Amino acid sequence: MEAIDVLFAYFINAINASEVNLENSIFKLILSMILGIAVGMERKRKGQVAGVRTFALISMGACMAMLLSIYVPQEYLGLKNGDPGRIAAQVVTGVGFLGGGAMIHMRGSVRGLTTAAGIWMVATIGMSVGVGMYLVAIVGTLLILVTLVSLEVWEHRRRIGQESKVISVKINKVGVDVDEYKRVLKANEVHISTFYMQSNYDENVTEFNFVVMYRKDVDLQSLFEKLREVAPTKSIRLASQVDI
Repeated sequence: MEAIDVLFAYFINAINASEVNLENSIFKLILSMILGIAVGMERKRKGQVAGVRTFALISMGACMAMLLSIYVPQEYLGLKNGDPGRIAAQVVTGVGFLGGGAMIHMRGSVRGLTTAAGIWMVATIGMSVGVGMYLVAIVGTLLILVTLVSLEVWEHRRRIGQESKVISVKINKVGVDVDEYKRVLKANEVHISTFYMQSNYDENVTEFNFVVMYRKDVDLQSLFEKLREVAPTKSIRLASQVDI
């Protein structure tokens, strides 16, 4: 029993040491991997391209970068603490490129913003573990999961009574003024978040896509009839907006 206590005390002292050693390096890498996996599982549950492996690797990579930033001056310059900020600054820059790769631009809308923010946060979690801020890293991971899961539920509850959709209007004409469509939508209490248009001059067709928010009691059939009166209409489609 006494031997176990001695080993436990040695382990605690090793992982809390300011110098980089084998024991605390292995512990930090494992802890950063676990925390990255926890966030990655939530993103994978949402069907995002960046999942468990991606988040675990980012967290471990950021942690290892912090270990190197402490170890190099400690080992070669005789400085115990060194300057962790130098390599850490480059980690933040590199993670920015990864976040940009996680975002997808699709026909006027951007997907993956939450995943990109999650990648940036997981990198900071790994960096926190690398400098020995274990409690901060664990609490930060829990707050990330609360933000991704609980706040999503709250957002959906706040939207009760409203629907977010995309109304696509295809017109047998080019050069149509969009202001008239905006007027019709506004008159029917439909809020336009954004819109984009495509014109095909070969086929003499214009397509408007309105990302809108409206109450569930809006008479869509009547609304579509009014939209058809604006210009010669080929088709009107209603689609769900993909969750970001």
